[in-house]
Amino acid sequence: MNRLLILTLIAIGLAASPAWATLNVLTCEPEWAALTQEVAGDLAEVTSATSALQDPHHIEARPALLAKARRADLLVCTGAELELGWLPLLQREAGNGRIQPGQPGYLDAAQFARILERPTALDRSMGDVHAAGNPHLHLNPHNIARVADGLAKRLGELDPAHAARYAERNTDFQSRWAAAMARWEQQGARLKGVPVVVHHRNWSYLVDWLGLTVIGELEPKPGMEPTASHLAELLETLKATPARMVLRAAYEPSKASEWLASRANIPAVELPYTVGGSAGTKDLFGLFEDTLNRLLQAAP
Repeated sequence: MNRLLILTLIAIGLAASPAWATLNVLTCEPEWAALTQEVAGDLAEVTSATSALQDPHHIEARPALLAKARRADLLVCTGAELELGWLPLLQREAGNGRIQPGQPGYLDAAQFARILERPTALDRSMGDVHAAGNPHLHLNPHNIARVADGLAKRLGELDPAHAARYAERNTDFQSRWAAAMARWEQQGARLKGVPVVVHHRNWSYLVDWLGLTVIGELEPKPGMEPTASHLAELLETLKATPARMVLRAAYEPSKASEWLASRANIPAVELPYTVGGSAGTKDLFGLFEDTLNRLLQAAP
């Protein structure tokens, strides 16, 4: 076999091979890992610092996570103080200048989103209220679309050689996402006005998007564990103003929601909250499909 033929075969093989990942991306939550996969494809190696069964407010910056942060070219987090209890420590201990606040290697998703529940005043007596507003922004799919645009631009800035490809992938994602949102909003129309009880205010964006009505919260104040006295008061409230279901995230304990649901004779509905929160939530499309299906099945 002559040299020219060998070189030709090598070139063909390289062209047929998948591209090597050029960026190492660490995300704070699974939803941003899933979105990065949509926009970057095989151009990025993506991992998440948390799983769907962890409360994103509270995790430990363990050595394995620190090692991932040290290697990261880009750190994508929700922001709006969601990770305030652990992210600053992770960034400091990782010693990676690329992913520090204000650097191109740190992306705060909240800057692109429409933020709800911005407090006009703050007081410790109010519980765990975030000064920047409610950080659980990914549960409105319109926010996902906004963040995708910002993410695609940032990926292109960090990896200009592939900027056009990130843009193309984002355009494709936006097209598929818009079609899915139209379908979900049509299916979810009958949920408008449905009264619900929530465990925590992590459902505010889902409630706002679908037009649900929150009758009460299992937590006496945001971030505080449900108490027997508060649950008893909530049960009395439901006698006068009935709810149709009690919502909790896959990472939240079930005891309080099941107690209230059994006594109010309504279903306790566990929702995935993020990618990986149930068997059907392998990506962002699955997250909203599964969430909507569970709500529709629980609503008479």
